[in-house]
Amino acid sequence: MSATSVIIVGGGVIGLSAAFHLAQSGGVHVILLEKGAVGAGASSRAGGIITGHLWSKTGVEARKISLRLYHELSEELSAYGYQYQAVGCLNLFSPADWPERKSLLPLYDECRAPYEILDAAEIRHRWPLLRSSDDAVGLFDPLGGYSEPDDYIPALAQKCRDLGVDIREGVTVSAFAKERERVKGIVADGELLEADRVICAVHSWTNRLLASVARPLPVKSFVHQRYLTEPLAQAARLPAVNANPYEAYLRPAKGNRILVGGETAGRAELGTPSLAFDMATLRAPNGFGDSLRAKAQPLLPALERYRFIEERVGLISFAMDGEPVLGEVPGWPGLYVGAAFHSGGFAYNPVAGKLLAELATAGVTELDIAAFSPARFSAAATDAYLDSRLRQQDAFSRRH
Repeated sequence: MSATSVIIVGGGVIGLSAAFHLAQSGGVHVILLEKGAVGAGASSRAGGIITGHLWSKTGVEARKISLRLYHELSEELSAYGYQYQAVGCLNLFSPADWPERKSLLPLYDECRAPYEILDAAEIRHRWPLLRSSDDAVGLFDPLGGYSEPDDYIPALAQKCRDLGVDIREGVTVSAFAKERERVKGIVADGELLEADRVICAVHSWTNRLLASVARPLPVKSFVHQRYLTEPLAQAARLPAVNANPYEAYLRPAKGNRILVGGETAGRAELGTPSLAFDMATLRAPNGFGDSLRAKAQPLLPALERYRFIEERVGLISFAMDGEPVLGEVPGWPGLYVGAAFHSGGFAYNPVAGKLLAELATAGVTELDIAAFSPARFSAAATDAYLDSRLRQQDAFSRRH
């Protein structure tokens, strides 16, 4: 199985990563199509945090590859202004929530995913800015950290261009084309563009674009927001923190700032947006920033002294079982999809792009991704899930 031309639909970090890996492999003409500007959707609104401490063996093994690739990308993209911030990732748990995560420690041992279990005293000793509650349990990922979207996206896009990827912005794809039971290409702005393989990486628009060719996927999207503080007097010495008991996450940010993010638990799902939908139209509820600050401030008292000066609102996407959807679209040989990376699209993107590139060029992947297959969902379960109406608090609460 070989491909000489691949079209990628979607210019977020998943699509850019697939383009990068395809271009690196050589011998493939790669066209990436984006309806707006590259990275202008969810990717530029992401927290950028990564941890290897996930919930399934496939997820943990995939994140191990992502973490390795992030270090390699720091070398590849250093000339473009990108550097992976290897500050570690602290996952906080309440006593009630800790047993569920503790049950996964044997999996982390099996996969050789390193971790440390920290009590409140040790957390305060290592990071004096943090004031976790006395009964909190910390699961520290020493390999974790974060990427700045505003650095990573333009660096990766420029590297793709330098490798010969044909990136076309302002192009709206409306359908996929098929010939002799295989994908033939796409229809964009009313014209057919042919290719041997097609990768669909359009995030919350996935079901809208697949509607004419395949059954929908059991995927739902929810509004998400993050905030940046004004600059601190000096850089904050902090890890990336998934602060589940505080219903927030936080990390250091470029320019001596702090990034704080959180979900609107009671907000209903958005549904599948139209192809014309622009995330720039999304808004957080009135007062949400103040509410998020109040939740996070007991953990990080310094927030009291620094205002939020920037808000970015976007979408996160969850599959019915909380795992990503990555693989060949059933009934459409040569058409591959990567979607529903919960709040961890940035964390998954290096490995997701690699896996999609491997599927498009070889039909097989380094990692067994049967658990991510689009074919894993039954029609009945999919219909029931899509017919339901959920609030964010009812979906899988999986962060980074």
